[in-house]
Amino acid sequence: MRTWTLRGTTTSYVVGVPEHGQWAQLVAWGPGPAPVEVVGTEHFVPRADVEPLEYGVRGVRYTSPVELVVSGPDGSDELRPRFTGDGGEAGDELALEFADETRGVGVVLHYRMVGDVVERWVSVRNDGTDELTLQRHDSAGFVVPVGNTVKYLWGEWNSEFQQASVTLPRGRFTIGSAQGITGHSYSPFLATDGEVAYGVQLAWSGSWEMSADVDTTGLLRVQAGRSASSLGTRLGPGQTWDSPKAVGACSAEGPDGLARTFHEYQRAGSRKRVPKILYNSWFATEFDLRAEHQLELARRAAGIGVETFVVDDGWFVGRSDDTGGLGDWEVDAAKFPRGLDGFIADLHGLGLDFGLWIEPESVSPTSQLAQQHPEWILRTSGREPVLVRNQLLLDLSRDDVAEFIWSTLDRLLSSYDISYLKWDANRPRLDTGDVRRDVDGLAVTNLYAILDRLRTRHPDVSVEGCAGGGARVDLGMAARVDTLWPSDNTAPLDRLKIQQGFRTGFAPHLMSSWVTDAEGTHDGRQRSLDFRFHVAMAGVLGIGADLSRWTDAQLKTAARHIEQYKGFRELIAESKVYGLGSGVQYVGPRKSVVFLWETGDGNVRGTLPGRPRREPLAGLDPAKNYRVGDHTYPGSYLLQVGVVVDDSADSHCLVVESID
Repeated sequence: MRTWTLRGTTTSYVVGVPEHGQWAQLVAWGPGPAPVEVVGTEHFVPRADVEPLEYGVRGVRYTSPVELVVSGPDGSDELRPRFTGDGGEAGDELALEFADETRGVGVVLHYRMVGDVVERWVSVRNDGTDELTLQRHDSAGFVVPVGNTVKYLWGEWNSEFQQASVTLPRGRFTIGSAQGITGHSYSPFLATDGEVAYGVQLAWSGSWEMSADVDTTGLLRVQAGRSASSLGTRLGPGQTWDSPKAVGACSAEGPDGLARTFHEYQRAGSRKRVPKILYNSWFATEFDLRAEHQLELARRAAGIGVETFVVDDGWFVGRSDDTGGLGDWEVDAAKFPRGLDGFIADLHGLGLDFGLWIEPESVSPTSQLAQQHPEWILRTSGREPVLVRNQLLLDLSRDDVAEFIWSTLDRLLSSYDISYLKWDANRPRLDTGDVRRDVDGLAVTNLYAILDRLRTRHPDVSVEGCAGGGARVDLGMAARVDTLWPSDNTAPLDRLKIQQGFRTGFAPHLMSSWVTDAEGTHDGRQRSLDFRFHVAMAGVLGIGADLSRWTDAQLKTAARHIEQYKGFRELIAESKVYGLGSGVQYVGPRKSVVFLWETGDGNVRGTLPGRPRREPLAGLDPAKNYRVGDHTYPGSYLLQVGVVVDDSADSHCLVVESID
């Protein structure tokens, strides 16, 4: 067998092609050798159905899951490609080329190692004279050397990123989205538990599917890819189809270490910038948007240390509620009598930057845009388009629609001094559209192209990705926006649980988190303003409360927390994150920030005898000394014994600094 080794920071990924050249298979993945080889002789099924294949093709595999099914005009759906070469191995990159000369199909398996993360994707090329149809087209199949307990993230609107797991002695577990968007229901993320943890994510913001399959030998294999349409994806002669990337990671430090590996990978692909503290006026005003009231809020926001003021939904013509206006992206002069320029000038006078909300993929049925361009509205042929949340979707698979969205954004950002853009998407893509075209693929590709173009043309504008909360959180978006909105639920105890799930797969520098006055959707127990701030300070801090109703004492508390946050916000964005028993710790080279929360499940009333609670810390050097408040401790003491937790407060923020 010929083998290739991709070396990461602490792990390696070894792939091989047997002498017969019929497939590529995993040899090893992780910090050391991996027990994936098949022992014994297969019976009743072909050998490929029990081997640890990197990419299963129908025609090579028959009874086990496959990633690629290609049919031709004769109805056959089998390929039998053979290895033709490695396409040139270049350090951390590899391309394994296969070809089926009979069918005229080329398949290239791509690999790229980034830290301890391996990116994988596939290219399928039609070298024949007939049109082909891709009936299934996954990005990769990841063989997981150890473990059969699969962790995943599920949810719904206002309750995203809930952690769960399933143990598979044998059998299959599948999650996905058929909504044309990543979705609230599941995240494109599967991981294993144990001392050595493995995880797979998919970089795609449309419809998708991921499956974990434990075969009869007990080996776990994870498939990840775009969802295939009912009619498949057409591939004409001479055309090449490229899949989105699937990303696999491994850590010898368990699930917490796996999260850190994904965080490091996402930071490597992000822009390095200091996150500014924003105020968003939505929860304070909703659609009752008046420049005078906005400025009143802005003055209070500036007074507590906010740096960017974001005007949310309702700034444009025809938008007095959620039934109109989308698509007509012109400033409503009645709401801004001095124009948006005048309003922005007033903000600058307060020392504030300006941010704006927009939902460019949607359109209201009563809007001028809908009347002028009915052909731009996504619909199933012969049917009325599906109305969700009083709005329709533009068909972003069309190039003219993509150009309209781009020109709208470019015009706004070029005409006004906007430093922050909140891009929202408040409904799924349900209508089929033109079944002859790859609507999902074209729509997401155009979305990515617009976001990439924004970074090039307007590099100083920070972009926040939002989709009715956390319905478009995935690696594809994480690579193209500066922050992601995990959920519309900002109630403290609910949000704490959401953010804990978010951090298992996504980095804190992406996690937009606000302090609001919201009551819990699921857990309505009251928590202090300190608690709310400490939850939000564990990500990219924002304020969304109605500051006109806050007392002087509340404003003073807010100013104190904001000042403290400014002292360590870069650490939050760039450090290693460790989960603690009742909190989270962000560890930098010389400083750590520790957040501890009392969720109310313990003996917090003090009605029973007990002892002071201690929280052991993580990620410190046991040989160094650290200052915590007015006290100094050895690192070994903080790691083994921990800090004393004052249960008279419901949350704490501790700064731990090395003094060596």
